[in-house]
Order: sequence, then C-alpha cells, then structure tokens
Amino acid sequence: MTENQSPVQIIVVGNVKGGTGKSTTSMHLIAGLLHAGYLVGSLDLDSPQSTLTHYITNRRDHAETKGIGLPLPEHKILQASTVSNRNIAYAEDEAAVDECLRGLSEKNDFIVVDTPGGDDTLSRRAHSYADTLITPMNDSFIDLDVLAKVEPDTMKIVRPSAYAEFVWENRKKRIQRDGGSIDWIIARNRLSSLDSRNRRAVADALTTLSNRIGFRVAPGFSERMIFRELFLKGLTLLDLRDPDAGIRLNMSHLAARQEVRMMLEAIGLPESVEQDEGPRVLGSADT
Repeated sequence: MTENQSPVQIIVVGNVKGGTGKSTTSMHLIAGLLHAGYLVGSLDLDSPQSTLTHYITNRRDHAETKGIGLPLPEHKILQASTVSNRNIAYAEDEAAVDECLRGLSEKNDFIVVDTPGGDDTLSRRAHSYADTLITPMNDSFIDLDVLAKVEPDTMKIVRPSAYAEFVWENRKKRIQRDGGSIDWIIARNRLSSLDSRNRRAVADALTTLSNRIGFRVAPGFSERMIFRELFLKGLTLLDLRDPDAGIRLNMSHLAARQEVRMMLEAIGLPESVEQDEGPRVLGSADT
C-alpha cells in the first residue's frame, strides 16, 4: 500500500478475544455495502477457522443452487507464513497483507477485514491500515477485560488492557505511515432485552473508558438463532427483503434486521444502505 493510492475505505473487524461475533459482523457489513451499490473487497485473516470464507462460499453456492443474484464481494484469504525464522516470517506476513490490500483497493470502494481472535502479525498489520476499526464485544465484564482492568469493588477503571494497547500502537503506525486516523467503534453484542445491574455497570465502564482511550460505542446484535441459521445459506438479514431468499420473515427476523440497521447507522455507513436498489456490480468470491 502506498500513500494516497486509492480512496478505498478499509474497515477492520478486530478483537483479540474469540467468540464475539467478528465474522457475523463482517458479513453483515459486507452485505450492507453491497446492497447499497458499492464495490466491496473482503479479506479473511483467520485461516485456521476461515469462518468468513465459509460464509461467502455458502453464499455463492446458495445463489447458484437457487438461481438467484446475490451480490458477492471480491474475497481473499491469507495464511500466516510458515517460515521458522521469526523475523523473516514477520516480514513475509506484513508484505502479504500489503499486497492483498493493494490488490483489493484497485477495484473496490470498501475493504472489510475479518481478523482472528489473538495477536498475530497479519492482524497487527491489517489494524494499522484501518480507517474504521469495529470491535464486537459481548456485554460482560469477561469481554470488557480485553479493554481494561476493572476494580471489582468500586467498578473503577484501573488501567487499559492488552487490546487497548494493541490499538494504540497501530494508531501510531497509521499516523506515521500517512497521517491518517482510526475511528474505533465498540459494538456491544448479545445485549439482554432486560435491564440489569451488570448491563448498566458495563455501560458505565464503557462510557468512562471511551473518553480515556478514544472509542465510541455502537449497538450490536442480540443472541438470536437466525444468525446461525443464515450462515448455512450464506445469507444475511439484509438479504431477507428479497423473496427469492426463500425464508419467510417473522417478528424475530424483523427485530434482528432492525438491530443490523441500527448498527450500520451508528457506524456511519452510507445512508443508501437502507435502500432496496441492487448492487452496481456483482463481485467474485475467490475462495
């Protein structure tokens, strides 16, 4: 990647903790942008799990089987270097991310990057290119621990944790590279429909921490079975407005789709994401 090479916007979905909904979030971002008419590239850096890659493959297969025109991103997946020399492996991983982002930026308006749970060179390099960083987080103090250490008796923030430091380092790298900034967003997933002391305490801690380390909070997704069901067909809730998708909408689907729209709006994606217009061009899933 080179400075001012392309106006492409890079969205990185990252969290060093697994099981927070990164791939589900990534796929819904991709679908939202595609349905808004944008050209979208996608990059899966979690090759051991390959959840986003499987999601997109399921989507392509479902579209072919049903004969429907589901929009697809230009998709890539990267595997970490297997070279035993650590320095050489680091250099190869960074070069691979640079080359992949450069290639995807040539034909797309947005690139959505799904990262693994954990800290590796591929993820660090991708984070340093983010225009927007979205961190899905389950609504609990277990997940909050990746952002900050909380004093159990007073609920006061003691200090930022490892991932906050991870993001800070990559913000500095971004400034050094091209003077750009990273808009960091925490998406609160698996929110309970009922108010609780724990939910309020997490919300208060996030408010305090947001001012301290510089992020903003967006609504995420509740725990709904529909997200798991859609994976098998490669569909998202934004595809269900099309009768060809083959799923009859119920109230749970409508509520979940509203959650997706609220998240996209809070993140600040283009207003046309709500329109029912088709995509400008169908991409290809190079999986």
